[in-house]
Amino acid sequence: MSRPIKHLVIGFIFPLLLVVAFGGGLIAGSLRSSVAAGATIVTGDAAAINLAPFWKAWQILDDKFIDTHSSTSTVTDLTEKRIWGAISGMTAALGDPYTTFLPPEEKKGFEENISGNFGGVGLEIDVRDHNLTVVTALKDTPAKQAGFKSGDQIIKIDETETSGLSLVEAVKLIRGPVGSEVTITIRRADEPDRPITVTRAKISIPTLETKKQDGVFIIQLYNFNSNASKAFRSALREFIATKSDKLIIDLRGDPGGLLESAVDMASWFLPSGEPVVIERRGNDEEDKIYRSYGYNVFTDKLKLAILIDGGSASASEILAGALSEHGLATLIGEKSFGKGSVQELIPVTKNSSLKVTVAKWLTPKHRSLVDNGLEPDIVVKAATSTPNTADRNNDKTKADDPVLTRAIDFLKHKK
Repeated sequence: MSRPIKHLVIGFIFPLLLVVAFGGGLIAGSLRSSVAAGATIVTGDAAAINLAPFWKAWQILDDKFIDTHSSTSTVTDLTEKRIWGAISGMTAALGDPYTTFLPPEEKKGFEENISGNFGGVGLEIDVRDHNLTVVTALKDTPAKQAGFKSGDQIIKIDETETSGLSLVEAVKLIRGPVGSEVTITIRRADEPDRPITVTRAKISIPTLETKKQDGVFIIQLYNFNSNASKAFRSALREFIATKSDKLIIDLRGDPGGLLESAVDMASWFLPSGEPVVIERRGNDEEDKIYRSYGYNVFTDKLKLAILIDGGSASASEILAGALSEHGLATLIGEKSFGKGSVQELIPVTKNSSLKVTVAKWLTPKHRSLVDNGLEPDIVVKAATSTPNTADRNNDKTKADDPVLTRAIDFLKHKK
C-alpha cells in the first residue's frame, strides 16, 4: 500500500541513485532591467538590497577585462560564465553543502546520476564539517572491496584536490566508464593519507535481505528506494510466518532514500495518525507532520531492535527515530550520520537548476536530525574487520559482528 508524499529525502546517494523532489517556483522577469541603474530589490518586508556594487563590478569587467588565456572565447561565452559564476557564488555564500547551482553541464551529470546510467565505485558521499566524507561503502561494490570506511575524508580524486568541490563536482570526477580506474586519496583518523585505486563498475544494490539467527528474524535493509515498501511488507510477512516475536531491522550503512518508504514502513508498527517525522520550513510556515497510515499489525509482545551506525542516514534515521521515540524499538550500534534536510530541484533556465534546502526533519519529539544524528540506546562498536557495516553476505560467526551479537542477546533476554 503506497501513499503519495510531496517531498523525498535526498542528499548524498550519488553513485547508486539520487532521488529528488521537483517543485518550487521561479519568478519571471528581467533582473537587470530593474537594477541596472543602481536600483534596489525589495522582497516582502525585508530590507532593501542594494545591487549597485554588483552591476558596477559587471560593468568594470565589461569595459576592462581581456581574456589572456583563450583566443576562442566569445563575448557570449564569457557572459554566460559570469552569470553561472555569480549564481554559484551567491549559492555558495549560504554555506549549505546541499544548496547548489547546477549550470548546464552539471545539470546533465546530475540527471545521469538520477537515471543510474553510469559506472561508479559504490561510495555514498556527503559533506561533513566542510570535508567531502564517505557515508558508506555499498555492499558488493568496488569501494567496499577496496576497504573504504564510513568517516573517511576524501582529499583528492585523481589529481584534483577536493577542497571547495561541490558534491556534484566530486561525483562527476568519481563516476566514469565501466572498467576505467579512479584513484581516491583518503584521510583517516590516526593514519597517514593514502591513495586507493578503484576500478569503476555498474553499481547494483539489492533492496533488502532476510535471515533468521538464533531464533531472531533479521531484516537487512540497504536503501529506501521505490521498491523498498513492497519488499519490506513481504519481509514482515515472512517474519510473521516464523512465529518469532523477536525482530531486528538492520539499517547500518543504509543511506536512505524515499521519505514515503520510511513513513510506510513505520506504519506497520504505529497506530493511525501517530507522527513519524516533522518537516519544518522557514518563513514562519506551519510544521508539516507525516503520520502513520495505521497498518499497526503488531502487539506489545513484539521485541524490536534497530541497528544503526555512521552510515545510517536520511530515511534510515527517520524510521529509526520514529520507532525509538514511540517506545517500540531499541537502537543498538553507533551514532547515525545526521542527514535531516530536504532539497528541491528548481529550474532556473531550461538547462540549469538550483538544488535548494527548503526544510529540515525533526523526530516526533522535535529533535533535529541535521548534524546531530541518533544516539543508540546501547552503544556497540563494530568489529575492526568490518568497521563500516557488517559483511552481510558472508556466513561469519557472531563474534565477527559484535553489534548483531549484542542485539540478538538483548532480544533473547528482553522481558
